[in-house]
Amino acid sequence: MFGAPWICRRCINSYLKPGSRRLLRSSSTKSHASFSPALLTRARNMATEHERLSAESSETFDAKIAKRIGELKGVAEALREWESARNTQDELQKLLNDPTTEAELREFAIEDLAVTGEELDTLSRKLSTALTPKHPFEDMPCLIEIRPGVGGGEAALFAGDLLRMYKAYCSRKNMRSSFLKYETADGDSDASGESPLAEAILEIDSPGAYGKLRSEAGVHRVQRVPATESKGRTHTSAVGVLVLPSLPTTGSEGQEMWEADLNDPNSDYYVNSTDVRTDVMRARGAGGQHVNTTDSAIRLTHRPTNTVVSMQDSRSQHKNREKAWQLLRSKLAQARREAREEEVIKLRRGVIGVAKMGRGDKVRTYNWGQQRVTDHRSGLSVHNLDDVMEGGDELDKIIDSVKTWFGDREIEGMLAEDEAASTTK
Repeated sequence: MFGAPWICRRCINSYLKPGSRRLLRSSSTKSHASFSPALLTRARNMATEHERLSAESSETFDAKIAKRIGELKGVAEALREWESARNTQDELQKLLNDPTTEAELREFAIEDLAVTGEELDTLSRKLSTALTPKHPFEDMPCLIEIRPGVGGGEAALFAGDLLRMYKAYCSRKNMRSSFLKYETADGDSDASGESPLAEAILEIDSPGAYGKLRSEAGVHRVQRVPATESKGRTHTSAVGVLVLPSLPTTGSEGQEMWEADLNDPNSDYYVNSTDVRTDVMRARGAGGQHVNTTDSAIRLTHRPTNTVVSMQDSRSQHKNREKAWQLLRSKLAQARREAREEEVIKLRRGVIGVAKMGRGDKVRTYNWGQQRVTDHRSGLSVHNLDDVMEGGDELDKIIDSVKTWFGDREIEGMLAEDEAASTTK
């Protein structure tokens, strides 16, 4: 009718208020201006590579090329959608800037411009997410290690609370979880929760568990009145949480894919057995009728890094040895990955401040008096502490907010690298 069939007809009354045209023009250009030209260049280069490799793979198959095509596909598709929306926005803006545009067509254009602006915001976030490099351990199962920090008995009690929170969360998400290690302050391996917790390692044997929960690593701080506090004073205690990638167990999905890593010297999971000292000893603690009457406890020491792990939960020395090796590989793999990340951070630090969040950093505060949970990275606060501690939807909100925060930091890092590279040319 108007010579522009791509313009949708919608109700326009809400946009005919005074000042609405100026407001919509302002909001419609926000996405276009805010998306980094450097990221756009990176995305277009990756889309070009995707097109070139796809053409090559149509003639001959190569596993490495196929894997790379899969990695680039998300960026290529997100860029195509973003550019389509941007072109639509530019055409609408030209229509509004044209003094010969009819009044009725102008009203339709104003409305569509607002909708397109919102769509472009969404597609910009989608493209940014696609550009964020996938963590190498993203699809793996994980181990969550929980240790009480400062705060004495109250810290041990809160460690037990966090452990139950993660178990409930895993249950709600249908992720398989079990104890790899559980020790009380008395040295028992009783997971009944009646004794203060000294250390626990929760094994989450579901693909993608590490990617979902890696943001939980760090110091979790609790502020509450302990049950033993007679004067009603609020105490502050802390618990350290470490999230480690874990190789899938035998028979699990993805086991064959990772098994070769154990014998590959270039793999993060490779451990030279000659570098590890094994000590066999009698388990300590109450332990029941059998556990402390035989030499079933295992301690492994990785000499080059002085990494020490111990296991005594099972009656079987063989099972304790198997669990100890699993834990040692996970700790060494995480340490190697963090060492590489630290090198990248050093390179980026001269351009922007890039935060590294590890188990030595305060990441979250649980305030019982205010029923508030605040994550110090994303800045999100929720006021339903009970739901968080039950592993409910509020915990999901926090975890997702930190994943977004991680993605934003990664994008900032890539921009820093691009800026540094451009200044050296």
